[in-house]
Amino acid sequence: MNKTDLINGMAENAGITKAAAKKALDSLLTDIENSLKKGDRVSLVGFGSWSVSKRSAREGRNPQSGETIQIKAKNVVKFKAGSDLSNAVN
Repeated sequence: MNKTDLINGMAENAGITKAAAKKALDSLLTDIENSLKKGDRVSLVGFGSWSVSKRSAREGRNPQSGETIQIKAKNVVKFKAGSDLSNAVN
């Protein structure tokens, strides 16, 4: 499923236009992104939660040449599925 499929499904399930569904989805994604940028955790009970974790700098290897390279530290987004979502897929 891609974003267009999701928008079409939202519009059909909620009985709204595709334009309204796109606006709602874009708003949701923007709010999640802004919260994560601030370092907050986003939790939708039963569905799951997103959080930001720090990955420290480390050494890696270039797979083609085998030489050692330095990989910079960065923030990564983690998602943990909630119980309702986990039960639905199992």
